[in-house]
Amino acid sequence: MKHLLVLALAATAVFAHAQTFPGSRPISIVVPFAAGGPTDRVARDLAEAMRKSMGGTANFVVENVNGAGGTIGASKVSKATPDGHTLLLHHIGMAAASGLYRKLPYKPLEDFEYLGMINEVPMTIIGKPQLPANNYRDFENYIRLNSGKLNIAHAGLGSASHLCGLMWQAAINAKEAMTTIPFSGTAPAMNALVGGQVDVMCDQTTNTSGQIEAGRVKAFAVTTAKPLSGNKLLKDYPTLQEMGLKGFDLSIWHGLYAPKGTPPAVLAQLNTALKLALKDPDFLKKQDSLGAVVITDKRVDPAAHKAFVASEINKLKPVIDAAGKYAD
Repeated sequence: MKHLLVLALAATAVFAHAQTFPGSRPISIVVPFAAGGPTDRVARDLAEAMRKSMGGTANFVVENVNGAGGTIGASKVSKATPDGHTLLLHHIGMAAASGLYRKLPYKPLEDFEYLGMINEVPMTIIGKPQLPANNYRDFENYIRLNSGKLNIAHAGLGSASHLCGLMWQAAINAKEAMTTIPFSGTAPAMNALVGGQVDVMCDQTTNTSGQIEAGRVKAFAVTTAKPLSGNKLLKDYPTLQEMGLKGFDLSIWHGLYAPKGTPPAVLAQLNTALKLALKDPDFLKKQDSLGAVVITDKRVDPAAHKAFVASEINKLKPVIDAAGKYAD
């Protein structure tokens, strides 16, 4: 009888919390990467849209917990109190980490509650403005002619630019063509490329579009399976598949997660707020300007989101294993 009473009191407490959530406490969205990067931009736009979708009463705070390719921030959320006040906004690294790291401090499919996907972001192959090549074919030839003399930047182990660089180098069989230069974030990597200190980078359109439009970098190709015909800036750039890299299809997606054990009623409230935020006109406009495609299919639902991440883990791990010789 005493045991049943304890369970009843616990259930009542959970229900009461769900009824008053979020209350006066802020909801922290942890971004496992540096401030100012593409994932951080998505988080800040989403935080504002979710604030509005929850009636303007919820206070959202974006917290950057950078380091170890996103695993430090993800680990922090996996161990946070499961009350809905600490969320994780992560990108494709949620799936890629299983291949990039021999041992993770968390289990991507077991230690989180999945809330839904947010967007998909194409990647672009870009180079410093001083490069003599003006199209992808000449660019790839230039790499081969200058094998061992060029370098490729990325924003740190486990970053989107790191993953894309690994896969692209493996696809063009550029084993010794370029030296990999890691940076502590997207901003310093891009600054080095614009300044001509590094030669090449592959990064998200959320980070590259402004630089391409301003002529501060050269763009050569996009990483999606189909051309970005709906994007005014990138519609004329070829896909890597069109350039002979059969099967190359890489978009960087973002999703939202809560710690395992978060009450179902709170999860439902957060998922509803997320779905409304993804329809917010201001959010849609901001994402479109960055070349991102907001998710409208069933992956906005927790179960479908989780199934998608599981499929991405199965897809990416063998690719990363095969390209592992290029990892730092």
